[in-house]
Amino acid sequence: MSIKLIALDIDGTILNDLHQLTDEVKKTLQEKRKEGVRIVLCTGRPMIGVQHLLDELGFTTEDDYAITFNGALVQNNATKDVLVEHGLTIDDFYRFAFLSQKLGIHMHTEDKETIYTFNRDLSPYTVYESYLTKMNLSYRAINEMPMTMAISKMMFIDEPERLKEATKHIPKEYFEEYELVHSMPYFFEILNKKATKGNALKDLAERLGIKQEEVMAIGDQMNDYSMIQYAGQGIAMGNAVDEIKSIAQHITKTNNEHGVAYAIQQWA
Repeated sequence: MSIKLIALDIDGTILNDLHQLTDEVKKTLQEKRKEGVRIVLCTGRPMIGVQHLLDELGFTTEDDYAITFNGALVQNNATKDVLVEHGLTIDDFYRFAFLSQKLGIHMHTEDKETIYTFNRDLSPYTVYESYLTKMNLSYRAINEMPMTMAISKMMFIDEPERLKEATKHIPKEYFEEYELVHSMPYFFEILNKKATKGNALKDLAERLGIKQEEVMAIGDQMNDYSMIQYAGQGIAMGNAVDEIKSIAQHITKTNNEHGVAYAIQQWA
């Protein structure tokens, strides 16, 4: 059965290590879109952090969609209408803010436009996230966070080894109540339990009348696990972590070798 929807992670997948969309990947995606295949960017970034890529690719019509914040939000690329939203509350923020202090690691919180941090010793990874996503960065003490804040996601961020060790000490019930996942060695995502790329992809495919076996998903990190597991054709990048490679139907070339273009040409 032919592929009708291709869900693509961004960092480490469609972008190379220089954060560039190569001409080969761009051309392949645009050709598939002209054939009528839905191309959906599926990322931990906010919409503001993917808009330049959507503009470059030309995926800005009312027939185009994006999955952002690791599945917390599904939006139409043209109208910005929200199809799916699974956010967090200020009570969730307080809970994880105090946990981060107990664990001795940095944390920041994101709504649709701004990254908030209460860490006076600002983490370079928070600065990097702001640069990567093109979001505003704001320092707010814990008691200064807006009570009505619409939180899309939160993140523990720190040096990889320190973060890896700290997350071992998160109580079990937190994993049962929230979606907690490493998206990068220095990023640990905190999301609504329903907010996964796989759930968002399933919701979008069903709304568009596309069957599971007609969906391809390509990614490289653990936050891509659920969408690769859901898709009829789950593809791991050559640079993917081993857990992603273990569940994928195919393994393509790396992001520095136009792996997305190769995968689409071979299996879509």
